[in-house]
Amino acid sequence: MPSPPTLHADLAWLPGSRQRACLGVGRQAPDFQAGFFAVERRSVHRADPQGLAWRGEARMRVGNMVLNTAVRPLMAATLLSLMGQLAVAAPAGQPVPDLMEVAASIDVRAISAVQLAVTRAGDRLVSVGPRGTVLLSDDGGKTWRQAGSVPSSVALTAVCFVNDKLGWAVGHSGIVLHSRDGGETWVRQLEGRQAAQQVLEEAKALEATGREGAERLLRDAQRMVEDGPDKPLLSVSFKNERRGYVVGAYGLALATNDGGQSWQAFMARLPNPRGKHLYQVRADGARLLISGEQGALFRSDDAGLSFAEVRTPYPGTFFGALSLAEDTVLAYGLRGNVWRSGDGGTAWTQIALDHDITITSGVRLKNGAVVLADESGRLLRSDDHGRSFSALKAKAPNAVTALVQIDDGALVMSGARGLSRVDAAQLVVTENQ
Repeated sequence: MPSPPTLHADLAWLPGSRQRACLGVGRQAPDFQAGFFAVERRSVHRADPQGLAWRGEARMRVGNMVLNTAVRPLMAATLLSLMGQLAVAAPAGQPVPDLMEVAASIDVRAISAVQLAVTRAGDRLVSVGPRGTVLLSDDGGKTWRQAGSVPSSVALTAVCFVNDKLGWAVGHSGIVLHSRDGGETWVRQLEGRQAAQQVLEEAKALEATGREGAERLLRDAQRMVEDGPDKPLLSVSFKNERRGYVVGAYGLALATNDGGQSWQAFMARLPNPRGKHLYQVRADGARLLISGEQGALFRSDDAGLSFAEVRTPYPGTFFGALSLAEDTVLAYGLRGNVWRSGDGGTAWTQIALDHDITITSGVRLKNGAVVLADESGRLLRSDDHGRSFSALKAKAPNAVTALVQIDDGALVMSGARGLSRVDAAQLVVTENQ
């Protein structure tokens, strides 16, 4: 019988009870099928300066492929558990299939299972999640159905559409999927081996110019090629039908100028020498905002040709950032941290909240208000351009991973137990705050 596949975890988790829960799930994963699935215990190897975000190195070996995962804290335990189930999907003694090559299967339980992102495709809603799941709604999130043609079974972590037809989804194994029919069918445009090769090409080109630090970039790129398709992409954003960006674990960052037919790495343009995880990229006209772990926040005002590091007083992880006006930026992340800058990122003010629960996602409403969601399901609203927030009467039924506003004013949210909807009439603050 072949050696059992090995699972580590590359997670961002919180100290305290949630940290213990994540570790517990990882160590219990072999129970899914005792004797075939092994977990190698490894201690946490790095913490940020204030101990707010811990990282351990996580890998899952599936056949000849090693998969890394970097996920939001609220999803860490869930996805680690799901990966364990996927790893033992093959009969005992049989080779475990390459999930990139296995089409997603229809599962009636998908509608109430974990969903990691949701977005609009015209009047349609598209949500993505583990096992290559893509869900579609044509009635404002009231009912959902599963897309029938997705060429991969890896977890999909983010999705973006530029109109009612053209969209992209990204996920584990460095995969990029593309749809031309509003999410009904998908084709693969990129996977981790190709992404690593593009990173290597970028590093070789820089070495040829004699740029300072090019040798280190080349070593890192060669290691990435040797690792195989193990690094997940965690965010995707397109500014139009041709120009788009994807980012992910260990600083992975690529862009396309032809709608995804070809991709080029731009990791060397980011002031990210330590390869911090990048959790979100947002394209807004010529401006790009990239947020990540350990205070990583990068800004481009020339459509990604160059980037500047945006320094904030907070050294912990940012899971996202919103451009509220020409020079107003709102960044949010671990332990209820919300920071606002009104001058493009030079000076920052911490926004006081009445809790320290991690903020996982945010959206700007059509009327200019801002809504943030945390991992308890609570929704917070600002009507003064992010200067203050109040809790809404409505609350998501579970931890929120993403949220989007639709034409009737309602919010539709993806989360730990599927998808939910909050009508516009419920988006009012509680009394006596």
